[in-house]
Amino acid sequence: MDAYIFPAIFEPSPDGGYCITFPDLSGCITEGNTLKEAIYMAKDALELYIYNLEDGNEDIPVPSSPENVKVSEGSFVVPIEAYMPLIREEMANKAIKKTLTIPYWLNKLAEYKKVNFSQTLQAALKDQLGIKDYK
Repeated sequence: MDAYIFPAIFEPSPDGGYCITFPDLSGCITEGNTLKEAIYMAKDALELYIYNLEDGNEDIPVPSSPENVKVSEGSFVVPIEAYMPLIREEMANKAIKKTLTIPYWLNKLAEYKKVNFSQTLQAALKDQLGIKDYK
């Protein structure tokens, strides 16, 4: 599925911020100092949570209807949307650090010639795998 909408519970904190939980997603918790920041953080938390479920081939729970979520006095429910195609693409293109070993002389020569090691490794891997770019 490409888009999910889950209800989030916004609980005001005594210091003026908000604690955000998702009743259908155990452990998906975040916070924000302002309502705007809290909504942003809730969206970010939801997207990462769902991405991790997808990446682990785990089932994504069926979201509750916002009107059926019970909240304590002062708290409120906000439906939060996660549009996953954008998140999947962002995560697929996220740079990761790799440690590798090459001979000392090759390293010195490449540094002297100002070779971009990351770019060279990426080009070599694409060539080895017979691909142009990630799709």
